[in-house]
Amino acid sequence: MYTREPVRFDINFSDQKCPARRALDLVTDKWTPLVVYLLRDGPQRYTQLKRQIGGITQKMLTQTLRKMEEEGLATRTVYPTAPPSVEYALTPLGETLCEPIEGLLQWARTYGLQMHSLLGPVASRERRLAQEEAADEEID
Repeated sequence: MYTREPVRFDINFSDQKCPARRALDLVTDKWTPLVVYLLRDGPQRYTQLKRQIGGITQKMLTQTLRKMEEEGLATRTVYPTAPPSVEYALTPLGETLCEPIEGLLQWARTYGLQMHSLLGPVASRERRLAQEEAADEEID
């Protein structure tokens, strides 16, 4: 399979049928970025993926892998063993997601702890009070 040249089109995110919106919906769901990240170094078996993704159910991993396969982001290879073993790998199109997803993960490593929901209620309150004090000092 090859990756075609990018096709440019007008983006209309309010239209649910907009190709860019549909692509973003797929690649920004809860599990797809994690699966892409884990497959970036090569094929993996279903059980390897399941073991590495904390909190994912068997149903959600199966649905995510099927959706990625249907959209041309991943391949599924069944080996005729007893019991059959199945491997998943990124397609060339799926590989184009690795760099942007690695960029998002780097952002999360750098800035994730600054997000209020990750700080917890006490830290968020302390941050808000510090901001209010700084604003009061500017007024004086």
